[in-house]
Amino acid sequence: MHVFTSTESQDATPHEQVVFCQDQQTGLKAIIGIYSTALGPALGGTRFYPYASEEDALRDVLDLSRGMAYKNALAGLDHGGGKAVIWGDPERVKTEPLLRAYGRFVQSLGGRYYTACDVGTYVADMDVVARETRYVTGRSREHGGAGDSSILTAFGVFQGMRAAAEHTWGAPTLAGRRVGVAGLGKVGKVLVRHLLDDGAKVVATDVNESAVEFVRRSHPQVDIVANTTELITSDIDVYAPCALGGALDDDTVPILRAKVVAGGANNQLAHPGIEKLLADRGVLYAPDYVVNAGGVIQVADEIEGFNFERAKLRATRIYETTRDILRLADADGVPPAVAADHLAERRMAEVGRLRSIHLG
Repeated sequence: MHVFTSTESQDATPHEQVVFCQDQQTGLKAIIGIYSTALGPALGGTRFYPYASEEDALRDVLDLSRGMAYKNALAGLDHGGGKAVIWGDPERVKTEPLLRAYGRFVQSLGGRYYTACDVGTYVADMDVVARETRYVTGRSREHGGAGDSSILTAFGVFQGMRAAAEHTWGAPTLAGRRVGVAGLGKVGKVLVRHLLDDGAKVVATDVNESAVEFVRRSHPQVDIVANTTELITSDIDVYAPCALGGALDDDTVPILRAKVVAGGANNQLAHPGIEKLLADRGVLYAPDYVVNAGGVIQVADEIEGFNFERAKLRATRIYETTRDILRLADADGVPPAVAADHLAERRMAEVGRLRSIHLG
């Protein structure tokens, strides 16, 4: 088992630490990125994905861990930002020995990073990882955990969407609005239920046919379209990206018909400048790391000793946080993503400064 740790220079990346993990016997190839511990131990999930190259895996973990720092700051958590990726096809290479080897690498960081579920990893996987490390959350109820964090992720997205609807149309409801959901996985399928219960009309798509069939059976009133392009060019009021990142790019934004974007996917803006392109087109973008913070709120609560009602109450506050950010953006004349960044950076700086007070 081998580990290489690099503390990057400010010129390369502002991350505090990037750890490359490899275990040849199990086939583990992982990268752990710690962006900041200014607010406390870094917290963020483990993504298991068949990246085309190590460079792609590294780019993703750097982007995702930075996003977690901002998400945790705006969620009011005493956690910094971290993320991990395991490079490989989870359907082919995920095994108990590989997950346990990964757990030992997490343990070797001594509590600087807490891991949890993400794309390609599930509650059962975290139970296995936890056999080698105490710094894991998102575990099953049978093992003292909170269970599926997608429940509060979707709930939080819905709260953020309500705030965006109020800002745009004057009322905190999606009733009568047509919402396009791209991605019907762990978060998307739960979000669909919240929207329907609120009186929204839903159109959806997913590349996974089994996910589509689940929604067809559970909610036959949902309109299913063939792909994301058909979804975003249809007559929708709200676009909810709930799959992988980069959903908003130079090709999609010009043809997007929705007036509001609020979804569960991480890193929805493909590159800097997309937030301005959205604003110029009159599209209100509710920053993804604000509205999708329900999941990390849930797994952070698990570290304290999980209480679902307490965690749900904290996730409910995503509505107020989103509303405040949208108002601040208007007052400052900047896109919401810029206003959110400023608030997160201010909290990291102001609270992080307290670490200079020596406690002995």
